[in-house]
Amino acid sequence: MADTKVKEASKTAPTANGSDAAQQVATAAQPDAAMPGPDRPVEAEGGPEPQARAEAEAAFPKETYLRWYEQMQLMRKFEDKAGQLYGQQKIKGFCHLYIGQEACVAGAVSALEPGDKYITAYRDHAHPLALGTSPNAVMAELYAKATGCSKGKGGSMHMFDKQVGFMGGHGIVGGQIPMGAGIAFAEKYNKTGKLCICYMGDGAVRQGALHEAFNMAMLWKLPVIFVVENNGYAMGTSVQRTSNVTELYKLGLSYDMPSESVNAMQVEDVHQAVARAAERARAGEGPTFLEFRTYRYKGHSMSDPAKYRTKEELEEKRAHDSIEAVRHTILENQLATEDELNAIDERIKGEVQAAVDFAEASPYPTPDELFKDVYVQADYPYIHD
Repeated sequence: MADTKVKEASKTAPTANGSDAAQQVATAAQPDAAMPGPDRPVEAEGGPEPQARAEAEAAFPKETYLRWYEQMQLMRKFEDKAGQLYGQQKIKGFCHLYIGQEACVAGAVSALEPGDKYITAYRDHAHPLALGTSPNAVMAELYAKATGCSKGKGGSMHMFDKQVGFMGGHGIVGGQIPMGAGIAFAEKYNKTGKLCICYMGDGAVRQGALHEAFNMAMLWKLPVIFVVENNGYAMGTSVQRTSNVTELYKLGLSYDMPSESVNAMQVEDVHQAVARAAERARAGEGPTFLEFRTYRYKGHSMSDPAKYRTKEELEEKRAHDSIEAVRHTILENQLATEDELNAIDERIKGEVQAAVDFAEASPYPTPDELFKDVYVQADYPYIHD
């Protein structure tokens, strides 16, 4: 998906593999502030000095910035609408919004290639949208309609779209981590040249599944990029109150895995970190662990009032919004006009409303759908009495 110019810009940092090299990457990525917590939330607005930032921005072409802007706005406006619909009880069950974390997906999609696989936890609406799944199919899935991307059987937490390489959202905390390693094993075994990027929340890094997957991925040099989206609070408790290791990227170092911290409120930084990790994976050098320091503006789920943080903290973080940063870069570098960006915004609003109309008009699954898609073998016995 990334053009040649973008790929060249992505190779601005040395690759690393093995114990010494992993430590080299980790040392270079040392954050300059304490880990987030009640007293000091995640420092997502850091990053290179202005001159370095300008050089990084100049390396990406107009088309990439406009694609990022459009993708992130679609994620944001889609989920804003989903939140409204949930409040109206048109979307039911659980609903975990991604608002604020859009750069974590947009930067990865631009750095990877068609055919690469994506897997994540249950905060999973943004991934298929960025990968090209129709907003109609995602909204219909939220409505539990038959026209949804999981035929109305998955809802908010279990979306899949094999056609775009999205291997699903998964509800068991940490359960997708060994699955991501397994997908990468399949890519290596079949010699496809493709990789898997596996997302998880910061609460998942204390699951045993992560450590087993890390060990096997390094032992077999699997083409997998592990990403922890560290918004500082997991389900609602500060990382400082739940983990002795608060710089989460360091967890990869005990497996000699190249690991680094990334300012994931800057889409450029996400792209470059993922591109470096992808280059290592495709070269047969194994996995990478990336800590995306990000910040979600909503609570863990729609039922979470997020009283564990202050309004002042939230507003301060919103001042460094990733979408606004891209918008500013576009305007500052005259890549598009204000009117052109506003036209994109209006078009996306129309697409989101069209998705709502589509979902509202779609039918629910019929009762016989309960017996379908259970086993690969269509006539597998014992499904029916």
